[in-house]
Amino acid sequence: MVSPVFFQFEADFVDSLRCIPMQVRYKLDSCGVKLTLPHWHQFSTAQRQALVALPCQTPAEISAYRNQVRQWVQDYTGEWPQDLVVEASPPWHQGNRIPPEVAAKALAGGACLTEAQWQTLSPLQRFALIKLSRPGHEHRNFAAALAEFGLL
Repeated sequence: MVSPVFFQFEADFVDSLRCIPMQVRYKLDSCGVKLTLPHWHQFSTAQRQALVALPCQTPAEISAYRNQVRQWVQDYTGEWPQDLVVEASPPWHQGNRIPPEVAAKALAGGACLTEAQWQTLSPLQRFALIKLSRPGHEHRNFAAALAEFGLL
């Protein structure tokens, strides 16, 4: 089994798992489940740790992960969580083109992100930058992520 990956910019909450770590958000986008922070807070520490540790790569793992998250939300809220559209080729798997919102956010922070740099990032790192650059997201971790990924 692969060890869980936590980013340094998540260090203030990974011990308690009070926030949803990027690797879990990545898995949720992969399996098409919208998990809210209030849902996450309903889960026990063991359940949160399980969602960190459970694999979510093969079609069978993705289906199992989706079913588990959906069942836990149903158990706690009596409702099914919203579905997310699962993209066939999400931008974090495309190493050849920097999404415009990421490039703009990096430039606004004083970094000129190149396609060569983008290509060296892992899909999880690209995912994190994409999520951290979206409108409406708290952007305080974007610069920290750029620094952690060696992009500043």
